[in-house]
Amino acid sequence: MKEIMDKGKIDHYLSQFGLEEVFPEPLRQHLALYRFEPDEALCLQGEEPQFLFLLVQGKVKVYTTSTEGRTLLINFTNPLGVIGEIECLRGKENLNTVTAVSPVETIGVSKRWVAQNALEASFLRFLLDMVAEKFYMKSISLSSNLLYPVEVRLASYLLSVSYDDEVEANPRVSMSNMKDTANLIGTSYRHLNRVLQSFCSAGLLERRRGKLVVIDRKGLTAVAGQNIYEKGERRNGI
Repeated sequence: MKEIMDKGKIDHYLSQFGLEEVFPEPLRQHLALYRFEPDEALCLQGEEPQFLFLLVQGKVKVYTTSTEGRTLLINFTNPLGVIGEIECLRGKENLNTVTAVSPVETIGVSKRWVAQNALEASFLRFLLDMVAEKFYMKSISLSSNLLYPVEVRLASYLLSVSYDDEVEANPRVSMSNMKDTANLIGTSYRHLNRVLQSFCSAGLLERRRGKLVVIDRKGLTAVAGQNIYEKGERRNGI
């Protein structure tokens, strides 16, 4: 996590997402801009949160881990997303692990200042709206995503991790963590390999030097129908 000293950029993001009236002035002076690199954790399940983050650029992956060590993907979150609001308000440990998929920028504020301003009407309403939406989307995710065929789950996952702002014409996905990927989308490693082979045979992907190369993004989108891990993201102002 790297702090970026740029108040003008914070003001730009607040304006972009229609949040100028959400944060009371005593709280606005404590806002900071943070950058995370791909695979860097914004928060870890079971740890005590230190910040509330507003995701204003990039994409993050949200997943949970059981006591047996199995992981399950909940969703991918795009701007505007809020991370840690439930934990900061209630003084609880992090419910999930959140890691950056792409380079990410967030507006962060210490939970100390969140607690002190939690009764400000505009800020409280914003947090309640985000909490309600998050639980609604999580309910949909956990109740329906595993009902989709593995082909749809894998296509959606590959679309999400080979994010749209890749510099390369053909985004690449590491194959070193395919067992973790199988766990995340709720299938076996063997079944995952079969589906990957069918995608390669159909010309959607290629295997190159330990990487999966996305050859036909439109084709993957057709298989997914609608990306089940990113549907319903909030992108406009509150």
